Amino acid sequence: MHPAAQLQFERTVREYSRWKMVPKDERSPAPGWWWQPAFEVSARSEMMPAQTCLCLELPISSSYSAGAAVLMSALAEQTSLAWPDEFPHRIMQKPDGVD
Repeated sequence: MHPAAQLQFERTVREYSRWKMVPKDERSPAPGWWWQPAFEVSARSEMMPAQTCLCLELPISSSYSAGAAVLMSALAEQTSLAWPDEFPHRIMQKPDGVD
């Protein structure tokens, strides 16, 4: 696997882990920039490092393709994506007239 693809995927996994720590009702939609790193490793059968597996809540020695599936499933059913300044927390809008 190309080292750049691996580095990008592992950076994305760290973002995913941070995102998952936010309570679901406060969490932004998964960011669209996760697609590229996930697709780049989606056919790779090499084992991920243990820490990467743990971040994705997968068994130790899972493949990169299994990790890519976790990222893609976070995005699959969304109807909107996060803006970069809304990640990992959703920006809560104040009701009109409330300061």
